[in-house]
Order: sequence, then C-alpha cells, then structure tokens
Amino acid sequence: MFLGLRTVIYPAPDLAASKAWFTELLGYPPYFDEPFYVGFTVGGFELGLLPDADPTDGPTTYWGVPDAAAAFEQLLTLGADPISEPTDVGDGIRTAVVREPEGSRLGIIENPHFVTTPADSPGPGR
Repeated sequence: MFLGLRTVIYPAPDLAASKAWFTELLGYPPYFDEPFYVGFTVGGFELGLLPDADPTDGPTTYWGVPDAAAAFEQLLTLGADPISEPTDVGDGIRTAVVREPEGSRLGIIENPHFVTTPADSPGPGR
C-alpha cells in the first residue's frame, strides 16, 4: 500500500517563528509560504509547518499511497481509528490521518505531482 515516505508536518502555532527557525536551520527559505501552511523541500521530501495543528499531537508523517480513499478504508479495516478522512488539500493532492492501533498518528498522501528521485539527486518532491 505505501509507496514511500513523502511528508512530515510539524504543528506551528507561531508560524512566523517556526518558519524563521527552519529557514535558518536549512539555510534556505520555504518554496511555499502562505498563512495556512509553509512548505520546504528537503532531500526530495516535504517538511511542512501547519499553524492550526495541535502541538500535543506532535508531527504527523505522511506515507505516499496511490489512492487515498482506498488506503484509508484499508487502514480502518485493519483497526485504525479515523482522525481526518481523505480530503483534497489542493492541486489534486489528497490527505488523511488515522490513529493506528498502538495510538500513533499515521498520515497518508496521494500526490500525483510527487516525483521519486534518488536520495543523492536534486529535485522537487513532496
């Protein structure tokens, strides 16, 4: 079901402070910078900052899937509890989050724009 890791999203209640910190850490600015989300490309993957995420939940890791709706249903069948159902977040990208049976958050992302590149190759991806 999983195609590989795609994205890690960190809660960022103070989005400006988080953006500044990660910009300094990474040494470059985000490629996507809006009040509702800030995204950096790191090694071909997405590091996201989400201002309305709850910091007590910690970061959420998103695994790539070919079909978010089918993957979501399979996760529920295997005993996961829904947190957020598959949702189009723009540009044909669909995400969902479940709580797996041991209690951890697990995200899935269907992203038709993701291009798999070798780890040592430059290139966009999320």
